[in-house]
Formats: sequence, structure tokens, C-alpha cells
Amino acid sequence: MQARNIMITGASRGIGKALVEHFLAMGDTVIGVSRSESDITSDNYHHYLANVALDADAKRVFANVKKQLGALDVLINNAGIARMNAFALTPVDNVQEIMNTNFMGTFIFCQKAINLLRKSPNARIINLSTVAVPLNLAGEAAYAASKSAVETLTRIMAKELGSFGITCNAIGPSPIATQLISGVGEEKINKLIQQQAIKKMAKLEDVTNLVDFYLNPNSHMVTGQVIYLGGIS
Repeated sequence: MQARNIMITGASRGIGKALVEHFLAMGDTVIGVSRSESDITSDNYHHYLANVALDADAKRVFANVKKQLGALDVLINNAGIARMNAFALTPVDNVQEIMNTNFMGTFIFCQKAINLLRKSPNARIINLSTVAVPLNLAGEAAYAASKSAVETLTRIMAKELGSFGITCNAIGPSPIATQLISGVGEEKINKLIQQQAIKKMAKLEDVTNLVDFYLNPNSHMVTGQVIYLGGIS
């Protein structure tokens, strides 16, 4: 397979870092974006410090990528934050921060990526959602709402960008032992897992496997889809 140029947001830890390492091992060139430094060192890895919710930061990142690489094959919008609170007790500032990072960050980076993606013969956009959307999880109103917006955005982009040869899909991970859920109690995690058809924690490899499916050239007719891990329907 020919090496690809792959951009991953939220690349410094968790799922994002695992994806960076996965694609570097496959020989791809990876552009990582996050608000914190990365400890990954590779000639094929370029890391940018940026807040995905800031339009100016996105413009700077894409201007540099265009200058360095000239084209982009894949955009994976993984950057996200969560604040677990009861709806009635959720501070408005938290809601705005969650929506800005999870939804606006995805919106901005997708929009900025279009011109570079159009140059690729197998252009792909993959957005990260969550099983909190279909499960309507109590205590995650703002987080689930932001990711529900990401799913709607994904489906509409699939229709609008299909004529450019760009597919747009999403993945909804079930619980994975990353920093994102480190503050969630074990009892709550176990209760969530019991609502899945496959009653166990997912692994980072489960996400990379699904990403590889979306990126496969033979998946060129797969777009506008959201696949949840764990058997959520």
C-alpha cells in the first residue's frame, strides 16, 4: 500500500496516540495535533500544538501542512473532552468548552481539510463519537449532545463531500482504559458495559481495526456511517 498523509487530532495521548503509532508502523506520514507536546519521535511524524476549536490555529496548521506535504489523504478528528455531571449541576462554561472542542473543533478541521483531501484518490474523514449517544447515558448530557452533533455533521458531510471523492464516517468507542474515563467510577463503567452485547472493555486495537476498515480502498462506497463498538444499536 502506498504511504499516506494522515492527520490525527488529540494525538498526544489515548486513542489519538495509539493511532499515530499504528500508522507510523505502517509507513505512513502522520501529522499530529494537540494542545500538549508529544513524546513520539519519527522522521515521518509532524506535531503541531494547537487548540482545535480556534479557527486561527487550524489555519496555521493547514497552511504548514500544505507547504510541507502538499496533500492530505486522511483526517481523523479524535480530539475531545468530557465532563461527567448531572444535567442540573453542569456549569454553562463546561458545556461551552465541551461543544467548542468536540463539535466546533471537528467542524473547523473538516472544513479546512477539504481542499487538501480533494487531491487524494482515497480521501477519508473519520470522526470520533461515543456510545454515550445511543445509550443516552445519565450524567453525560453535554458530552453526548456534542457527539450527537458530530454524528449529524458526519452524515451531512458524507452527502455534500461525496462528489469530491471524500468519504465521511464515524466511530463510537465503548469504554477503553484511557485518560478520558479515568475519573469515572468502576461501578458506572461496569453498568455501562452490561448494556453492551459484548460485555467487556474495548481495547485501543479495536478502534484501529475499525479505522483500517474505513481507510481500506475497498471501502470507497462506505460513507455516512456510525459504527459503535460493543454491540450498541
